[in-house]
Amino acid sequence: MENLQVLFQEKNVPFELINHKVPIHTAQEGATYFGITIGQTAPTLILKTDKGFFALIVSGERGHVNLDEVARILGCHKVKLAGAREVEKVTGCSVGSISMVGHDLPCVIDKRLFQYSYIYGGSGEATCTLKINPSALEKINEVVAILD
Repeated sequence: MENLQVLFQEKNVPFELINHKVPIHTAQEGATYFGITIGQTAPTLILKTDKGFFALIVSGERGHVNLDEVARILGCHKVKLAGAREVEKVTGCSVGSISMVGHDLPCVIDKRLFQYSYIYGGSGEATCTLKINPSALEKINEVVAILD
């Protein structure tokens, strides 16, 4: 958590870390817990491609992601979700609590997130949620593409 706080302070980006007793692992759990629309939840998925690993930050309202579309915008031949062990190896986090920032992976961001003043997503800890303005993702992460 300290690393995230330092990162946000260095970039001069407002943020809120919200601690909760119950781990939140899904977009629906987050929407229910915080009393927000599912679209404001921003799960981070790790993709394994023929060009390496990428973080994909999606709006919870998306339901599923068309990996062929992601492959096209990244110029990759193969794109799949990384396995749990791969996720842990490249992010240091377990599936369900991957941080939206601070993982040093190139990012793809769902454009649907930009319609909200604040989004809620992983902080790296299952019992702590990161609340930020979606534009902060572009200031902090290496954004390589926007998903339509």
